[in-house]
Amino acid sequence: MELSLIQKEILLTLITLYRQQSRAIKGEDIAEVLRRNPGTVRNQMQALKALGLVDGVPGPKGGYTPSAAAYRELNLVNYEKEVAVPISRGGEEVKGVTVSEIAFTTLCHPDICQALIRLKGSVKVFQIGDEIAIGPTPVNKLLIRGEIIGKDEVQQSLLISISEMLSLPKRPVSHYMRAPLITLGSDATLRDAVQLFANRQIHGAPVMEGERMIGIVTLTDVAKGLARGLSLDSSIHEIATTDVVEVPKETRLYEVIKQMKTHRIGRLVIMDGKKPVGMLTHSDIIGVFPSL
Repeated sequence: MELSLIQKEILLTLITLYRQQSRAIKGEDIAEVLRRNPGTVRNQMQALKALGLVDGVPGPKGGYTPSAAAYRELNLVNYEKEVAVPISRGGEEVKGVTVSEIAFTTLCHPDICQALIRLKGSVKVFQIGDEIAIGPTPVNKLLIRGEIIGKDEVQQSLLISISEMLSLPKRPVSHYMRAPLITLGSDATLRDAVQLFANRQIHGAPVMEGERMIGIVTLTDVAKGLARGLSLDSSIHEIATTDVVEVPKETRLYEVIKQMKTHRIGRLVIMDGKKPVGMLTHSDIIGVFPSL
């Protein structure tokens, strides 16, 4: 069967929203994504139902779901096995649209790097000049940022001029952490911390009570403690942070970067079970990318 352009747009948006939300999708939600009149979407839905591409779900929580024939019609037989690759604009993910393919059109030019981005969903929500971000992709964790310089509504694709591209390492964090772990005892003083930081050229260390970690102290913590009037002979407990962010040693580096951003921290402790075995800092992560 030959679908019209608007029918393809609606069907692609329905499939994308259905996959993201795992529930029946209302026509109003599709209309909002496509910036079309809800009545137009409802009329097209009736045609798509007649073609066997859409199923209607009655009730207050009802709406529409794509049929198996819809996936075949759009050559998306393996769509349900795919991982959604998000696309963002202005720092916010665009709902109802994901990336299906990235084709680099220019790589060798010294000043220009461009790519053709094929979408699942409608390109109508994007405008020439929009700054967008794509990724991460599931295998190589590729992140791309750039400006839209062209779009094709028939092929559902965007042409972008790439300003930044990064592939995040997939190795576990244990490959990048600082080990063996340098620690402070629970009976240490601020003076002990300063001497340890100076001698080992570090800016922070966990505080240990036997084999149990009870907190972490950084150079900033020491400075704040002294500013409060503490002496160098004050107990480390006066300044230690007890809410320590920990991650298992098997955690992938890109997941750790996300946690650092979420918690707004500069270091975290790597764990082997319940035992701390290493530390990772912003500086360590920067060192992973020597070409930057």
